[in-house]
Amino acid sequence: MHKVQRVRSALVLCLTMALVAFSAQAQEVLHVYGPGGPAPAMKEAAQVFGAANNIAVEVTAGPTPQWVEMAKANADVVFSGAENMMSEFAKALPGAFELEKAEPLYLRPAAILVRPGNPKHIHGFRDLLKPGVKVMAVAGAGQTGLWEDVAGRTGDIAMVRAFRKNLVLPEAPNSAEARKRWTEQPDIDVWLIWNIWQVANPSLAQLVEVDEPFRIYRDTGVVLTHKGAEREQAKAFVAFLQSPQGQSIFGKWGWKTTP
Repeated sequence: MHKVQRVRSALVLCLTMALVAFSAQAQEVLHVYGPGGPAPAMKEAAQVFGAANNIAVEVTAGPTPQWVEMAKANADVVFSGAENMMSEFAKALPGAFELEKAEPLYLRPAAILVRPGNPKHIHGFRDLLKPGVKVMAVAGAGQTGLWEDVAGRTGDIAMVRAFRKNLVLPEAPNSAEARKRWTEQPDIDVWLIWNIWQVANPSLAQLVEVDEPFRIYRDTGVVLTHKGAEREQAKAFVAFLQSPQGQSIFGKWGWKTTP
């Protein structure tokens, strides 16, 4: 009798393990790669879409060198934080996707981040030109040329000169490094970056809008790789990002989702 019970127990265990293994294999996995800026919205969209469609959507985000080799092997979807960034991804992932098929999704504006309580009384871009204001900017990734675009909007070279005098040099190479500097160097008064970084890190900084005519926008875009284009769920995920539900998620994280 004990022998029969042991056999039954072994059979039940084997069956259970087989079912678990089958279930793990049965659930599809989509691999999505891109920068850190749009990541909070992209990860929430991935979670909502995945739960509704019984699929795991793995979003890997951060500086490109951290994920580019993995993306070469299995990327289904790539997202960017600016048009120049999408072009750089096409170079970093040669042959993975067609650049002309990338689709802009949503815009976000440049913003002024200040220390909580706004101790320097910053109320607009011109306040960043005052002597003694220490400003940090990013010179890479989706912010290449950002500060120059903002400072040069009116065509007044004096504004570019004044801003540059207050700029912390060298600029941070990416937003992750800028965030690190912001937390480690309290003498930095202002961080010029996209508004979404304050939405994702509300305790680190207070947001002051960049006033017109200095405000500029850049987009997050998305593209299916050749591998992803052959998968219905990958195409459905990109469609979800553009849907009203996707718009709502991105709007929550500070993106401009209406004309």
